[in-house]
Amino acid sequence: MPYARDPVVKITELTEENFKFTLENTDLSMANSMRRVFIAEVPTMAIDWVHLINNSTVLHDEFIAHRIGLIPLTSEEVVDKLHYSRDCVCTDFCPDCAVEFTLEVKCSDANNRSVTTKDLVSSNQQCVPVTSRPRESDSSDFGLSDDILIVKLRKGQEVKLKAYATKGFGKEHAKWIPTTGIAFEYDPDNALRHTTYPKPEEWPKSEHSELDEETSQAPYDHTGTPNKFYLTVESSGALKPETIVLTGLQVLRQKLSDLQLQLQHEMSQEALTIG
Repeated sequence: MPYARDPVVKITELTEENFKFTLENTDLSMANSMRRVFIAEVPTMAIDWVHLINNSTVLHDEFIAHRIGLIPLTSEEVVDKLHYSRDCVCTDFCPDCAVEFTLEVKCSDANNRSVTTKDLVSSNQQCVPVTSRPRESDSSDFGLSDDILIVKLRKGQEVKLKAYATKGFGKEHAKWIPTTGIAFEYDPDNALRHTTYPKPEEWPKSEHSELDEETSQAPYDHTGTPNKFYLTVESSGALKPETIVLTGLQVLRQKLSDLQLQLQHEMSQEALTIG
């Protein structure tokens, strides 16, 4: 392979929420492909089917269903064990392709009642709202605001529903995206001039800048090409950040393998046709 290169990866930070690393000796297209795969093609769990049995709140059924669907669910221990619902042999939902959730809250007090993710009851404790997962640190560090608000009830109002979470990925719907954001940067000193600053001296410098305080941007390099990339993967809590990266790389590798196989097949077919 005349254009084969040996990329170099260096991990700079790894926490429960963030994975920071640098990628060198590769092309911008490859680095951007990784970013896109991390966002759109790493499978997670999300609520995809909601049956409102009783809803006397101020929000209509579709509004509540949409809010519940966007709640991130812990998927680390369960997503690889389940089938996609479209591939399952069951007629509706079953434990092999879905996780059942129930919610039943009624306000009988004069004060308003907040319905949050704490009220969602899962049939599988490996798949729960990320705000309900066990925490390693002291629980006193977290406030009531950690639970995601679904709807508020006044006296006499009630909401009762049943829902199913299924396996999917971000290309299908944003609720399956495992990241809250991916920071992607190259050329921190703007030597390539891919970004034009009206007043470079007023623009904040990148944390990866190698310039001194008095220099706002590097001299223009008209022959330069991007070669070092800084990526930060921030997890929504559905998966560990390192799991997102490793799974994304597996997906990208499989896509490239399928492409190579298809090209070889077409080339062999073309050779037989010419012969």
